Amino acid sequence: MAAIDDELRFFPYAEPYPNQREAIDRIANSLDQRRDVLLEGAPGTGKTLSALVPALAYAREHDKTVVITTNVHQQMRQFVADARAITDTEPIRAVVFKGKKQMCHIDVGYQECQSLRDTTRELVDTEQDKAELAARQQELLDASKEGDTSATEARSAVMDELDSVEDELDELRGGNVCDYYYNNLTDDTDDFFAWLFDDVRTPDDVYKYADQQGLCGYELLKEGMEGVDLVVCNYHHLLDPMIREQFFRWLDRDPSDVITVFDEAHNIEGAARDHATRTLTENTLQSALDELEDLDDSRAEPARNVIGAFLAALRSTYDDALGSAYAREQVGDNWEDITVANADRRDDLTLAFLQRYEGTGIEIETELAVQLGKVLDEEYEQAYKNGEATTRAECQTLQAATFINTWMSEGTELGQHPMVGVRRDGATDEIYGRAELYTCIPREVTRELFDEVYASVLMSATLRPFDVTEDVLGLESPARLAYELGYPEDHRRTYAVDVPPLFASERDDHETQETITATLRDAIRFTPGNTLLFFPSYSEADRYYDRLGGNSVQDHGLGTLMLDESGTSTEELRQRFVDSDDATLLTSLWGTLTEGVSFDGDDARTVVVVGVPYPQLSERMDAVQDAYNRAYSDSRRQRDAGWAYAVEIPTVRKTRQALGRVIRSPDDFGVRILADRRYTSADMGKYSVRDSFPVEEREELVDIDPAKLKFAMLNFYQDHDAYDGEPPQP
Repeated sequence: MAAIDDELRFFPYAEPYPNQREAIDRIANSLDQRRDVLLEGAPGTGKTLSALVPALAYAREHDKTVVITTNVHQQMRQFVADARAITDTEPIRAVVFKGKKQMCHIDVGYQECQSLRDTTRELVDTEQDKAELAARQQELLDASKEGDTSATEARSAVMDELDSVEDELDELRGGNVCDYYYNNLTDDTDDFFAWLFDDVRTPDDVYKYADQQGLCGYELLKEGMEGVDLVVCNYHHLLDPMIREQFFRWLDRDPSDVITVFDEAHNIEGAARDHATRTLTENTLQSALDELEDLDDSRAEPARNVIGAFLAALRSTYDDALGSAYAREQVGDNWEDITVANADRRDDLTLAFLQRYEGTGIEIETELAVQLGKVLDEEYEQAYKNGEATTRAECQTLQAATFINTWMSEGTELGQHPMVGVRRDGATDEIYGRAELYTCIPREVTRELFDEVYASVLMSATLRPFDVTEDVLGLESPARLAYELGYPEDHRRTYAVDVPPLFASERDDHETQETITATLRDAIRFTPGNTLLFFPSYSEADRYYDRLGGNSVQDHGLGTLMLDESGTSTEELRQRFVDSDDATLLTSLWGTLTEGVSFDGDDARTVVVVGVPYPQLSERMDAVQDAYNRAYSDSRRQRDAGWAYAVEIPTVRKTRQALGRVIRSPDDFGVRILADRRYTSADMGKYSVRDSFPVEEREELVDIDPAKLKFAMLNFYQDHDAYDGEPPQP
């Protein structure tokens, strides 16, 4: 039933959750002021509708479009469900958008697709020209038969033009076209759009429907985005500057007429960093040199000078770093980082490049290489359009020269960290390398986005500290909204268990493992239903899966133990878990089950976070810490900005996300456990993380001895009459 209040016209249910109505009003006020919003709300408290309801209302009144985005697949499904509920109450035009790769019926890349679109459209336009000329010559023929002598002369000119168009058509039909897109341009697609907007369709729905009709659903979606109320999409449509420009063009919207809503917004930092990072492999460099071989162009020699020297420098840099034959044997299928940065001078790769370069000037010759690359790229485009090539070739020279230009001009800027990586080619078993400019400061990507759109709502269960989010993403004075879990406090307990601190150096200690194992065993035994266990890594999850008896054929007395491991479908594992009534799922806190996945009601009763799961320290993490220190540490911040921003705060956010997997509704109840002394009020000095939690969450933490945990859980679950039959005996 729809809410009666006009301010809630897009709210699809009888009444909002606790705090939800206030959030809707405050976001509406912020939109009136064209002000960004940071919204933190506990999991299960309705953040999505808190943002969508006022955003859609404002957009409808002021002719704007709302774009809601996430990088969590499970949340995309939830957005579709919410949009369908909304349109059942107040009809909206919504499009759920996905990348071309997942929706292409003929499985071609972006450049090939672009070329196919151009040639197909040119073919259709030329066919239309032919039809118009044929109709015109028939009119003139009829007129000449009736004695109009001028018509005879005019018809002769039209016939000459018609012959020319037919020759052009023969050439175009011999080229490469897309039959699906051809049908888009020549068939009546009204039925498709009527079907599309009759409900909220998923990309899979669109793909299947379009495939049955012989149409390109991806291109039709792009056409249908104009004038819609709501678009659901992935992060990369907004965080990649080039894709974003096209995306707004498809919307037929100026950025200032777009309201963006980011879900799981604590992930924007990492996603933006990934989108900004640039790489160039040794294979691309070699392919560029092959492309330039015997090329008759005055710019070819300068291009070979630059690209050849950079390739030689890359190879010598990683060869020197690997050194011994043993080190080379250890290189595997995944990229492994090699340190090249120096504190007092340019990186080792650049120095090797300068030493090997023998041309007339790197800057000049790199620019000539870029120019040549653009010319070659245009030639490849034309060859594909004309059917002279069966695939649309990528210009390796353009890619290599553009990267080298960026490497030399931007490699010393704040937040740009030069790196080299190596991996083993699975087909040839040979080692090859890549150069990488790793982007440490994501605001260089995000600030432009937030400045150009009308306003943005960033929502998450873990956005605080707000000042850190504002700094890292480049937000200026956003409204800050924070709502704690508004459900009854007696429905939950949050325990900080005083087990030994699981520092990486102490995880192999036998007594520590015994204590942790006993604590986990108690947590599982005294949970009336399913238990979630989160660990600092998959290897730790595997360790305790074995210690709890998961690999044993004997009955361990703990119900069904499930391990999240490589090769296992996460969704299938989650479904098996929630279908059970006495299962324990062990996974990594850095895995995909930590956030965006609901375990409602009986799906999970207890959640345990084992240890403080700091990310693995690496050169990348050190580079981010250093960049954050330089960018954000100043006299008004009494903290080590690098450590706090890059390590501690993201880790605590992950921990809070994991705790939020249970207690998802007002009637839900459960126990949340933090197993590590660093979570307690014990004096752990700089190692304590308790103060990194928001104050209201700290106040709920109950310190407890591991031996007493089972009694506390027994009392809590008995108070909720949760046990089916006799409760377990301590």
